[in-house]
Amino acid sequence: MKDDDDARSRSGFEPIGPLETERLLLRTFVAGDLEAILAMYGHPGVVRYLYEEPLTREQAGAAMDKRLGMHAIRAEGDGLRLAALLKTTRELIGDCSLFWLPGEHRQGEIGFVFDPAHQGHGYATEAARVLLRIAFEELGLHRVVGRAEARNTASARVLEKLGMRREAHLVENEWVKDEWQSELVYAILDRDWLHARS
Repeated sequence: MKDDDDARSRSGFEPIGPLETERLLLRTFVAGDLEAILAMYGHPGVVRYLYEEPLTREQAGAAMDKRLGMHAIRAEGDGLRLAALLKTTRELIGDCSLFWLPGEHRQGEIGFVFDPAHQGHGYATEAARVLLRIAFEELGLHRVVGRAEARNTASARVLEKLGMRREAHLVENEWVKDEWQSELVYAILDRDWLHARS
């Protein structure tokens, strides 16, 4: 069984076309997504609990370039960034990420950012479930974490809806934007995911 797991974890993942959920299309980023990235990450409310300040156009361009290079996970240390679009309008409303963390422990990390106009409708949960499926069923990872600033209750709720358990509340562990910030750490194991799926 371990040999099968190891072989699967080395197989990598590259989306051939958009991945569909009930209401969303998840696809790799394209150059034309720049305006949506600028609008989303230029919004003070969106970046309130992120490391960066609202992005300028130049910074959004650099962020876009980075996303264009993150279209596949082939090995440890790789990251995948997917744009979340509404099926009905093809409007880009979110940015989702999955990272295969370096090391021998088959660990990953997910993240998500959604436009404030589309928050509170379950889109982040819907998109993040796809990331967990990729992590466990395509890459064969053992454990996936999600992190949120302790005051970011909306993100914490999403992680809980995904079946992730809160493993830590790190109190004032980082100095960010001229203040001490605290961090919540959530995680889920492959067996938990597979049990929930069955």
